[in-house]
Amino acid sequence: MRCVIARFPFELTKAGVIESMKGVKAEPAIGDVVVIGRRQFPVKQVGEVVTRQDRRDFSAGEVVRAMTKLGFTCLTVTAEEQASPSETTF
Repeated sequence: MRCVIARFPFELTKAGVIESMKGVKAEPAIGDVVVIGRRQFPVKQVGEVVTRQDRRDFSAGEVVRAMTKLGFTCLTVTAEEQASPSETTF
């Protein structure tokens, strides 16, 4: 699917995003997150890995919009809701 992030077009697929994020350690997330597999990644981390652009070059909203179109679940996590990985249940 063609997605525009930071004024650049990208051909992204759900399988391609999953493959790109394999082996990437999820950073602690507060704010917008993307659920990929059983892990929650900050949207800026996903955008950086998938586009190979600096995080300052795009907004979280652009990545959320693209990931939602691809069928990923995007959430907003507050500091109170943040749980350690061992406490997260799916």
